[in-house]
Amino acid sequence: MTTSAVIVTYNRLPMLKEAIAALQNSATPVEHIIVVDNHSNADTQAYLTSLGDTIDYLRLDENIGGAGGFNRGIRYFMTNTDDDFVWLMDDDTMPHADTLTNLLAFAQLAHDFGFLASDVRWTDGHRAKMNNPAPKNRMKKIPEDATQPEELMNATFVSLLMSRKIVAEIGLPISEFFIWGDDIEYTERAARVAPGYFIPAAKVTHKMASNVGSNVMTDSLDRLPRYFYSYRNKVYYGAKRHFVGHVKSNVRILLEALQVMLKPGIDHRGQRLKVLFAGVKAGWHFKPLVEHINNEQKI
Repeated sequence: MTTSAVIVTYNRLPMLKEAIAALQNSATPVEHIIVVDNHSNADTQAYLTSLGDTIDYLRLDENIGGAGGFNRGIRYFMTNTDDDFVWLMDDDTMPHADTLTNLLAFAQLAHDFGFLASDVRWTDGHRAKMNNPAPKNRMKKIPEDATQPEELMNATFVSLLMSRKIVAEIGLPISEFFIWGDDIEYTERAARVAPGYFIPAAKVTHKMASNVGSNVMTDSLDRLPRYFYSYRNKVYYGAKRHFVGHVKSNVRILLEALQVMLKPGIDHRGQRLKVLFAGVKAGWHFKPLVEHINNEQKI
């Protein structure tokens, strides 16, 4: 079983260097390290160019967001390699030496799966809150000391393994998502074909600046515009769920709006609500293209 690793990067050179080194030190080697550069500054370009043919370097002409980056990376995997699996991660994802070994061990046993997700930890060893596993049984919470694989509803692109067969069937991530939710939509799309699993033995470290989840109520004003994409994309992928799931998704958005309006201590309520409602309204009319790829096509 052969694997391509895809890293999407944008102006985080020190962490990118560490992530590439971690992949190069994997106990189970990867056949290709595909780095998708979302038009980073010259220092990142110079470093990646200096690595020569030890990596496959895709420098994009503009920053098309994480969603566009993963679209391009998976496209490259399908059209320029013959590897069996693609392993997806951000540039602040640090695989452990045995991460891929443990993912592939489960892949050998399971055969038919939509995706395999790592146990994502922050730098202090606790779960990364932005990457908490979402079990298919929504009444259940997966404990931090879990040892058994668990079926998931969805997962993030922070150490996610998918097969060539699944990608050929479901297509590519939606570039138009730009940021946020592209991984949730994509893994839910895969899970409609075959179950996805959380693999607790396959740990990675997510080197976020702080271990907090995203929250429109408390995030800083400079980050507020990106919540437009969050809510627009939530409306889109929520509508793809079965009836009960669709209703639950809409109720959660409504409750978040009510919290922004009514919860004490929220600053700049008007700006936060404006972004939220603009995203929801855009989501009603959002009809992005889902691209499928021909294995014979080369780029």
